Amino acid sequence: MNMRKGIIILCVLTMASCAGLGDYQQGKGVLRVSFANEAADCSKAVPDMPDTSDFILKIHDSKGNVVYDGVYSACPEALEVAAGSYTVSVMSHMFEAPAFSSPQYGDEQCVIVPSSGVVNVRLLCTQMNAGVRLSVSKDFLTGCPDGVLFLKSAKGKLMYGYSEKRTAYFSPGTVSLMLSQGGNDRIVMSRTLEAQDMLTIKVTVASSSADTGPDKGRISVSVDTARNWINDSCVIGGEADKGAVPADALTVSQALASVGCTDVWLCGYIVGGDLTSSKASFSAPFSSRTNLVLGPRSSTVDRDACLSVQLPAGDLRDALNLVDNPDLLGVKVFLRGDIVDSYYGMTGVKNISEYDFR
Repeated sequence: MNMRKGIIILCVLTMASCAGLGDYQQGKGVLRVSFANEAADCSKAVPDMPDTSDFILKIHDSKGNVVYDGVYSACPEALEVAAGSYTVSVMSHMFEAPAFSSPQYGDEQCVIVPSSGVVNVRLLCTQMNAGVRLSVSKDFLTGCPDGVLFLKSAKGKLMYGYSEKRTAYFSPGTVSLMLSQGGNDRIVMSRTLEAQDMLTIKVTVASSSADTGPDKGRISVSVDTARNWINDSCVIGGEADKGAVPADALTVSQALASVGCTDVWLCGYIVGGDLTSSKASFSAPFSSRTNLVLGPRSSTVDRDACLSVQLPAGDLRDALNLVDNPDLLGVKVFLRGDIVDSYYGMTGVKNISEYDFR
């Protein structure tokens, strides 16, 4: 697995500045993990990338002891850990053998958590494997009618049909194009690929009326270098036009920084309700039908990381309130409304006109 590694100490805060985290025990600190670019946005830049809420997150200490191993969205907002070094890794899914349409994304970082401090780990969302696509010409079909093409690596191979349009993904390393014909297999070409490389190979058969010798119908392979690009898919662009449609909804963290925006779509997880000017409830049962708490992930219980939501009277309140719909706790929702500076002492959402579950 070829992932960015480094040792970083980020955002170390003293106990006095850590309101809401409680008193630290001697020799302990707090570890927070999030994505440098929010989960919902990465998939907009790369259509085949899964929601980062479902990424596999693993955290272990220098001795290999597991602190957390599960989906990212279920990880607590803040983890109290013993002071020391930790490895934090995340991946979209396990990738052990070549597969079609299976780009793998993730990151790995080593961090040092100091005693009585807070470390914020900001994970990047980059492609970890490499992709190969064949462009098979019509003359190959006539020149090698019984030939079968394979893409192979040390971890396996994939048959690449002449009409195949999908991209085949491989772990970084050597990938070969193999032709199987008449009971014989031979390597046509090999390339060493690194993480994020995306390679297109054009396959043709060189033949003419002058070709009468043993090389008649020989295969010709060329590399389309214009397609050999480094995947830069998770660098999210400007936010000025975000929120116009549900597919481009603001995340909770982006909404927190977008006070004053009106009639915009935003998305998050319904994590609580029963708001007061200083508190919120994050567990059932609930008693208020007029408000919700929207968090960046389904496990969030940190009020300061959330948005307060005003539910207008009518069908929308009936459909979203947690008193009548307790099963919505932890569910992702898309809302269209205005982002205001304060609602129950929090950055809030008012004047909701539409909602959607996706």
